[in-house]
Amino acid sequence: MGLLGRIDLPGEAASVREARHYLRVLLSGTAYPRTDDAVLLVSELVANSVRHSDSRLPRGQVTVAVTRRSGTLHVDVVDAGSATSAPRVRAGADAETCTGRGLWLVQELAAAWGWHESEAGRVVWFQLTLSNPSTPP
Repeated sequence: MGLLGRIDLPGEAASVREARHYLRVLLSGTAYPRTDDAVLLVSELVANSVRHSDSRLPRGQVTVAVTRRSGTLHVDVVDAGSATSAPRVRAGADAETCTGRGLWLVQELAAAWGWHESEAGRVVWFQLTLSNPSTPP
């Protein structure tokens, strides 16, 4: 995988906007056709990190790392995790739900997604293919 970029952000709500801006600027130089999808999904994951993980505590941090390999964009969002919650798609979440649909959106738009614990913290990741899933390649 080729690293396109990485950014460390404070574990606060303003970092959601910063992550969106960072990814949009990073991908603007690549002619990546699914930038809007990538920006939406990173926004959802960073929002979850600063809302539900221990990264929201003082001096907490969230890291976004972006790689690209053979037609796939891979984005990792790393936070401090939480002993009381784990990433999961809420039951009953759909396009009409007002809250709690962040991971549902990730599940719907990403080619793959998941999470795992690492030495760096909890990693929630998604992959997007170059073509939009609703259009033929």
